[in-house]
Amino acid sequence: MENRKILLVDDEQAILQMLKMVLTKEKFMNVYTAETGEEALHAVQKYKPDFIVLDVMLPDLNGFELCTKIRMYTDAHILFLTARVSDLDILTGFEKGGDDYVTKPFNPLEIVARMKAHLKRKGTSDAASPIPNDKVHHFGGFIVNEEAGELIVDGVVTPCPAQVFLLLVHFSQNVNRVLSKEQLFTAVWGYDYMADDNTVMVHIRRIRERIEPNPSKPVHLVTVRGLGYKLVKEPAR
Repeated sequence: MENRKILLVDDEQAILQMLKMVLTKEKFMNVYTAETGEEALHAVQKYKPDFIVLDVMLPDLNGFELCTKIRMYTDAHILFLTARVSDLDILTGFEKGGDDYVTKPFNPLEIVARMKAHLKRKGTSDAASPIPNDKVHHFGGFIVNEEAGELIVDGVVTPCPAQVFLLLVHFSQNVNRVLSKEQLFTAVWGYDYMADDNTVMVHIRRIRERIEPNPSKPVHLVTVRGLGYKLVKEPAR
């Protein structure tokens, strides 16, 4: 973890100092801070962080808008810090490119735990041997290419946020199996705790918007009522 670069974005000095102190104790040596959206964008371009903790309420730029701008430069994991707890706010965060969120007030050790889980998964992926060609999954109108990190829909490479792609890969590796929300959360986000259903549900919707002819009536990634979700190899006709 020592070489991983962390960016903390918040306009409250007390929060920045607390998080930086905890991260330093946990052996994170490259921790950068920003108090405004402008500073955050500069830091993203300069340091290329592996993980970003992003406050929603900033003095110069809404955190959701800032997330969209950050996504122009990096696919780093973005965790929102927010005092907002409405479903609409949380959904907005995911739609703008966020991967996770924690509500204020928060326990800094929870953020560290989530950070470690994500970076451990990413580190394992980075260190892995080249993925064989059988990691290319064909589903009629779309292809999930693990090796290239690409989703190809109707022959066209389709932009796909990192966490959405990881979820789709997990489904592709477990085709025709029903996976519960809890199983998906543990497998893709890397920790057992799930604040609510929104995280998984929003990412399911984002997958459907990319692979389904009609996202409102999915035929590939289907809901199994009371159990979870299933990616089917051959949609029912």
